[in-house]
Amino acid sequence: GRPIPLPRHTGQIPESTWTLGFREMTEPWKGAVGCLGVAVFFAMTIGIISWQALEQPPEEWVLRGRDAGMLWERGRGALLLRALPAGRPVLAIAVGSVPAAEPPPPRDRCWHDGGQFCYSWEEDAELRLSLEPPAAPGTECYGVRWTPLRPDVTLKDCFSMANVSWYGGPSLRAQRWPLNGAESPAQPLVSSDLSTNPNGFGPVLERYFLGSTGVTVTVAPDVSLLLSLESQRQFCLETPAGRAEPLQYQLCVSADTLDLQTPTMRNFPPCRSPIWRYHGPEGSAAKIRRGLRSLVRRLKRHRLQEGVVALGERGTAVLAAADLVPQERRKRQAPALVEPLELSITLSPYASITSPLFLHSLRGGEAAGYWLSRQPRPGGSSIPLLTTWKGQLCARLNVTSEAALSWYLARAQRLRQALGATYMAFEGVEGNSFLEQDVPAPAELESDGYTEVLAAALATLGNGTIVSAGTRSSHLPLFVQMSPLRSDWSHAGLKGLIPSVLHYSLLGYSFFIPDAVGGSLAGATPGDPELFVRWLQIVTFLPVMAFGTPPWLCCDTWVLNLTRQCIQRHRDLVVPLLLKYSEEWQSLGYPIFRPAWWLSPTDPVAFTIEDEFLIGDEVLVAPITEKGQTWRDIYLPGEGHLWLDTNTAQVFDGGTTLRNYSASLAEVPVFVK
Repeated sequence: GRPIPLPRHTGQIPESTWTLGFREMTEPWKGAVGCLGVAVFFAMTIGIISWQALEQPPEEWVLRGRDAGMLWERGRGALLLRALPAGRPVLAIAVGSVPAAEPPPPRDRCWHDGGQFCYSWEEDAELRLSLEPPAAPGTECYGVRWTPLRPDVTLKDCFSMANVSWYGGPSLRAQRWPLNGAESPAQPLVSSDLSTNPNGFGPVLERYFLGSTGVTVTVAPDVSLLLSLESQRQFCLETPAGRAEPLQYQLCVSADTLDLQTPTMRNFPPCRSPIWRYHGPEGSAAKIRRGLRSLVRRLKRHRLQEGVVALGERGTAVLAAADLVPQERRKRQAPALVEPLELSITLSPYASITSPLFLHSLRGGEAAGYWLSRQPRPGGSSIPLLTTWKGQLCARLNVTSEAALSWYLARAQRLRQALGATYMAFEGVEGNSFLEQDVPAPAELESDGYTEVLAAALATLGNGTIVSAGTRSSHLPLFVQMSPLRSDWSHAGLKGLIPSVLHYSLLGYSFFIPDAVGGSLAGATPGDPELFVRWLQIVTFLPVMAFGTPPWLCCDTWVLNLTRQCIQRHRDLVVPLLLKYSEEWQSLGYPIFRPAWWLSPTDPVAFTIEDEFLIGDEVLVAPITEKGQTWRDIYLPGEGHLWLDTNTAQVFDGGTTLRNYSASLAEVPVFVK
């Protein structure tokens, strides 16, 4: 609104006497009066300024809802979200793109509409806050939209970690729970392959962050975005430089702290356990067949003949190339590869440029559009976008072409039938090839569009489909293969396993296949039996147990016997629990694997526990993740609940911490509510 003009005072000083008296004054007196006038003027100005400063409060409401409201804090130029009626602080957002310490005025550009607040920094950007329809009952949502007013403005909002624990967002090579302990420079919020880009964001990623004060931050899928993580300080969302794109996200605050909004899934994909990864010779189809038979014989000899034998991408390709047997003979022969176990084969959307597959498609015709290509100039011809995959120069399947997808899926089905495989694992689903090469992407493949489109197509292959990434695909009946971990005790190894379990589950990916027991990337302690045992104890309680190094190769008979016991415990205790809670997941969207704060949503101690997890509400697993340790402190969540120790049959109160709980190498602390 315009300032109201003040009424002018008309009473005038009679000019004649005043000027006459002044004329008759001596020079020194005139100087003194002049100085006095200047002093009075300064005093009045300072008085007015300090009066204005006192008048203007340090915080000012800019938009109020029923359960919460947004305020502007002048001192540091921050947007605050507070819960009503008591004004409990929920979130502080430091605004980095405009001279934010210059306060928005009390009245703004769209104040006539009570559900919005707009303010414009003339040279830089425009801010629009709006009350949005609630995402779920009991929540109140606010839309935040920044629009740049000139092309070189980078919009950046930073979310404080002071007194807030944050969860969600991207997976990381050394996963942390909460995210507060993670560190990352500003980079595109897009999934990537951590084995080739260890400092990037991992393959399971959602534009969704959950704060322990009951707030969620959800970013629109079509907004290009960079994310940075500053350990224990803040995480920041910013727009790419020079693109002049808006920054847009939604804040929802819940009356209950920590309210989840995970999408519900259609059906539960069954997967047999354990998985035995084949690491034998792969030189020829005959060698692979012999190697698979030898692995099955050994599993039988050690009384482990159940589950799935998983063949890697190279082995699958060798068998696929050799498998030109006529259809009739093939059907009889197929299942014999790994009977009585089941077979899993591995494919990817990449084709080496020297492969017959790729060369055949270059001969023109329809197949020319099967690979991602650079957008040609008008009149130019499209050239495949080449990228590296497992050390080879490759083309990548064009998922925007219906013909390419149909051809790829039909080929996968044929291969599954020919080899008698029950499961198909797809690697290389993550990542944006255009972004990696700094080439403009087609609209539908911006950010993580590739992963989303490919996952939806692969879900049509039915149960038994495993993918290496997840983004906006948690509603699909797919298993997600977890990122490989290092063979050591660090957060990139064993210590990162439970934070990853909690991260995947929180984002809606409750059916995942953890990395092989002991880790599959070379770490500081390969072949360490203690590491193998502590790892085994955790995966016993996860959806699927997977082995790379078989126990008879890494360890002694005691570990081999323990492996048998763990496989049996997984089958008898864990699988029925998973089935029970998968029903709750489908109907209510609650994760199957839950953090300690699930039962203690107001206890700050629970927010930072990263080495325990719940299965549903009734089983608490608190394994040992420190080398050489045989004791640990265990937090029992849920005040008012009672927990039964399955090792000693003692009963303990929830909402308490057991100090120095003893657990030998043979034991894993497990409590039942």
